[in-house]
Amino acid sequence: MDWLEITLNAAPEELDGLTDRLTGLGVEGIITEDAAVYQEFLENNRQYWDYVDESVMESVKGVSRLKFYLEDSPAGAAQLKDLSACLPGYELISRKVKDEDWENNWKQYYDPINVGERLLIVPQWLDTPPHRDDAVVLRLDPGLIFGTGSHPTTKMCLEMLERLEVDNKTVLDLGCGSGILSIAALLLGASGAVGVDIDDKAPAVVMENAAFNGITGDTLSVFAGDVLSPSGAQRRLQGRTFDIVLANIVADVIIALSGKAMEYTAPGGIFVCSGIIEGREDEVETALKNAGFTVKEKHSSEGWFAFLSVRE
Repeated sequence: MDWLEITLNAAPEELDGLTDRLTGLGVEGIITEDAAVYQEFLENNRQYWDYVDESVMESVKGVSRLKFYLEDSPAGAAQLKDLSACLPGYELISRKVKDEDWENNWKQYYDPINVGERLLIVPQWLDTPPHRDDAVVLRLDPGLIFGTGSHPTTKMCLEMLERLEVDNKTVLDLGCGSGILSIAALLLGASGAVGVDIDDKAPAVVMENAAFNGITGDTLSVFAGDVLSPSGAQRRLQGRTFDIVLANIVADVIIALSGKAMEYTAPGGIFVCSGIIEGREDEVETALKNAGFTVKEKHSSEGWFAFLSVRE
């Protein structure tokens, strides 16, 4: 089905009243877009993230509007006409959208990405561009899961992973997201990988991305769970150690996770962690050392930090 996206611009103080009026006229699924509300939300919830892209706030600067959707049909057009008559003084701006637009428009923002010396990350819906003979091509459809290879935290992890000797090594990816790190490790020669993520959607997304790269459940397994709580995730990993442990998350989680990471890292093994915003790197380094790791490398890019540590 196709739809009409209706936008109604109004002053911030008018939005609540207009929402009530539209609801009373039978409109459902009304979306409020208000720059002041966005700002308040970000300020009141900063404890849940380390970084907010300033371009996000710039994109909504001065925005004050309502949005809702009607069927792109004679009935929808008639409803729009009635709504316009009931809201004199306001312009209801409409544009046509298709279901597939909602599903696929975000894909236009992704291009192939070169990472490190050999890795080439290619969105699944694009053709593979010309590349070096020794390039390692990783095809990916992240969907709504974090991990496209474009963020500096992911890039630093991939660059460190590429420099490691991964042939026949086992890998644990904590907070695996789209599976990009696990899949890259396997393409670089790892013998097996396990991914864990608290998002229930992650296992299906990771295995679909794995299939794009010819990787099956024989070498990659993924499950949802929280390794910081006594849950199925802990039970499934109990007693297991890995040659390489990866965690591209956030500083607070890495600090809390450092002890578990030591537990899951085999003697002589490596722990790579990233997602650490500038200003938190000293706390993370201290936590790694307190857990028993020896920090061997410290990298930074665009205000983010990553560490490579060893369990001696």
